[in-house]
Amino acid sequence: MVEKAEYWSKQYLNQKHGWDIRSVSTPLKAYFDQLTDKSIDILVPGAGFGWEVAYLFQSGFKNVKMLDFAPEAVEIFKRNFPDFPISQILIQDFFQHSGNYDLIVEQTFFSGISPAMRKEYASKCYSLLKENGKIAGLLFNHEFQSNGPPFGGTLEEYEKIFAENFIFKKFETSYNSIKPRAERELFFIFQKK
Repeated sequence: MVEKAEYWSKQYLNQKHGWDIRSVSTPLKAYFDQLTDKSIDILVPGAGFGWEVAYLFQSGFKNVKMLDFAPEAVEIFKRNFPDFPISQILIQDFFQHSGNYDLIVEQTFFSGISPAMRKEYASKCYSLLKENGKIAGLLFNHEFQSNGPPFGGTLEEYEKIFAENFIFKKFETSYNSIKPRAERELFFIFQKK
């Protein structure tokens, strides 16, 4: 079951991590590079290898937290980025997490959870965000042939999930995705209502 830490731990132990592109994704890097307030509180849930976390931290965003519930992912992140503060690494289920953030970064976490939990994800993000806080990231804009994960979807489906709690500031096909994901990702910025 994808909702269990054990499932994801096995993926890391068996080196089955096809989602890993071995660097910060291009659309998110471009978004991060235009952010000017480096003091904001940022959460990256389901961070996995933590490329986005590391990039943010190395770019001067010192209030970024890495969250994953697979201990193996966290150990890999610690080995790869030993200078990252241990106190900002959280081994926890996202749906049990409490905090207050200006920005939640979405990079493959949403596609890794069961579609039945997507409304709960949107509600949880809403509860974790400060007033006018944002979720920004990428969502797959197609279905996958396998039973997942990853789980895909459509813009229309995602609109129904997020419209109740968020204002859509940007929601479009990503123009700068990596080649294997070209035309297959939606870049979005949703602001808390």
